[in-house]
Amino acid sequence: MYAQVIVDIAHSSVDRVFDYSCPDDIVVGSRVKVPFGNRLIDGFVIGKSEVCSAPAGKIKPVFSVFDELPALVPECFTLMERISARYRVPKAASLRLFVPSEMRLGKVREAYKNYAVLKDAAIPLTKAAKKQGEALAYFAANGECELSAAAEKFGRGAVEALVKKGALAIEKRRINRIPSGGSFGEVLPKTLTTDQQNAIKSIEESKKCVQLLHGVTGSGKTEIYLSIIADVIKKGKTAVFLVPEISLTPQMLSQLRARFKGEAAILHSGLSAGEKFDEWWRLRSGEAKIAIGARSAVFAPLENIGAIIIDEEHDSSYISESAPRYSTLDIARWRAEYNGCKLILGSATPSMESFLKAEVGEYNLITLPERINKKPLPEIIIADMRKEVKRGNNSPFSLALRGELTAALESGNQSIIFLNRRGYSQTVICRDCGYVAKCVNCDVTLTYHSEDNCLKCHYCGARYKMPEACPECGGRHIRYSGTGTQRVVAELKELFPSARILRMDNDTVSGKDGHFKILSAFAAHKADILVGTQMIAKGHDFPAVTLVGILDADMSLHFSDYRSGERTFQLITQVAGRSGRAGLKGKVVLQTYCPENYILRYAVNYDYYGFYKNETQLRKATCFPPYSLICRVMVTSEKDAPALEALKKVYTGINAIRERNPDKFIFLNRMHSPIKRLQGKFRYQALMRLTDGSLLPEIYDIAAENSSAEVLCYVEENPSNLS
Repeated sequence: MYAQVIVDIAHSSVDRVFDYSCPDDIVVGSRVKVPFGNRLIDGFVIGKSEVCSAPAGKIKPVFSVFDELPALVPECFTLMERISARYRVPKAASLRLFVPSEMRLGKVREAYKNYAVLKDAAIPLTKAAKKQGEALAYFAANGECELSAAAEKFGRGAVEALVKKGALAIEKRRINRIPSGGSFGEVLPKTLTTDQQNAIKSIEESKKCVQLLHGVTGSGKTEIYLSIIADVIKKGKTAVFLVPEISLTPQMLSQLRARFKGEAAILHSGLSAGEKFDEWWRLRSGEAKIAIGARSAVFAPLENIGAIIIDEEHDSSYISESAPRYSTLDIARWRAEYNGCKLILGSATPSMESFLKAEVGEYNLITLPERINKKPLPEIIIADMRKEVKRGNNSPFSLALRGELTAALESGNQSIIFLNRRGYSQTVICRDCGYVAKCVNCDVTLTYHSEDNCLKCHYCGARYKMPEACPECGGRHIRYSGTGTQRVVAELKELFPSARILRMDNDTVSGKDGHFKILSAFAAHKADILVGTQMIAKGHDFPAVTLVGILDADMSLHFSDYRSGERTFQLITQVAGRSGRAGLKGKVVLQTYCPENYILRYAVNYDYYGFYKNETQLRKATCFPPYSLICRVMVTSEKDAPALEALKKVYTGINAIRERNPDKFIFLNRMHSPIKRLQGKFRYQALMRLTDGSLLPEIYDIAAENSSAEVLCYVEENPSNLS
């Protein structure tokens, strides 16, 4: 028998199937170790055959098999072909997506513990063996105990003596390292409203693969998801539930655990290697039937999938920014088609692309226009910060926001303050010469962090000592410009000394339980105000929150990105939706320097459809997505000259395609990337707008042809960040 193996080397030179002789009982999907050249390397068995075209003398045997249960399910190989063809990556790179990296690299294995188990309670003991007697009485009542705990309780000598006498036996058992996660409030099944029942009926009866669930914040989308999952599990099938932020998984996991007990497993990058390994195997073995997590959970090792759910489907985190640069929606749709199940996309602010597909009938559109409790959406008060400055108010808080914060604190309710910028100050500037502190590895300004009294780069993570004098002119008139979450907390403490304040951003959620600790503390009302970045903006449900303050609401409007208006509308709507979700009336104070902007007018009225119609008309007139495709070939290198030379070759190749297909190109140019240097690498780009994606395979090939050990060229489609 011969095994057809893909070796775990993600390089085009070995991107093919290799044949190895193997025993008959080896199973397709197994991870194996095989001889390759003069070394042993890992591989994946993707098929078996009784014949082999290679000469018998050249066929080497499989050296060993890693796991008793094959790691890869049959569906993986279909997806491997599609991913490799679509994103032009080696098959090994595609297969790596399905296996946790620590497991693939052999850095984590099963965990075991020793247990002392009662074998014979009638063993005679002398009166002098007092500890042995206590231990034996304990085991007679309890049956067993973890060995280390028993040794600590009764002494190692007493336990070992009982083992020697035959009273106890030692058993080695495999244990699961279970990720933490607790209850954030009400998690029991709720009675479905008529709207929710109609939504579920529409999903079940629709013949379309993709369902778009468009519901205002607080409209009960989560309960619809849980009801669909319950129905799927009843039918003996499995489910995948994706959320955009790691911070959302503990809250959702607590609900799934309460409803489905041990059938829910969590997968995301915030887990320890051991936790991820055990949760992954619980899914693969069938012990767990529901995978919940961020983007990578779309590759969960489940079979017979009955539903795939993508919550907050508009979120840019569903696009991978490392190779393969896949769209989670693409992978989810392929898996839904393979399994013959429904893909449910949920959002209060769907992406332009998704809503357009629903409008033209490609997706089934289900709408939930009202909150679950029929309560009105929170009132949004616009605070014109230009007027605040004229009044002499230079703090981050308008008079309106201060007043509402005071009222919320006095009534015992909670507030959320949102600012999508961490740190104390955005930039550090010398008032004498105009010097701005920048990262030596990246073409970006540094952010001041007062807690550590240092400057940090939010792109590469580098830290710098805060200068006492200007490095350029020696001047000592250094000032801070801009406001970050750290400074907001400091000023809130001055305004409200008795208020309990929590901060949630990338600087405060270190450790695998960082998100959970902050969110659970706020849910337990151990804080009055939660200050945070976009990780607090969506999905969370805190009944006591009656006020949301949005600082610098128009900040994202000024990015040079065609999606800036869409992102601003989505962010405001999502953040505002955290207020007034229970019985109490909610309010939102939206601070802006551009109160007349049309995006804000739509947001204040929660008018998604009005915004959508206006935005799609603009996009259609200017030929931007979803009416075209933006494609960028990024060229990066640690040296400037090789990057520039590769860019010229990339541009020449793409221009040749344009000359053959002039009607397919709306725009093509080459240039520096907006951030010219990042993490020590020079960055150039060939940017184009295409009428459709038919030319993408050729563009991917040109990028691959010009990549080398010195220069990396890669393709981005409709990039979520054009910087």
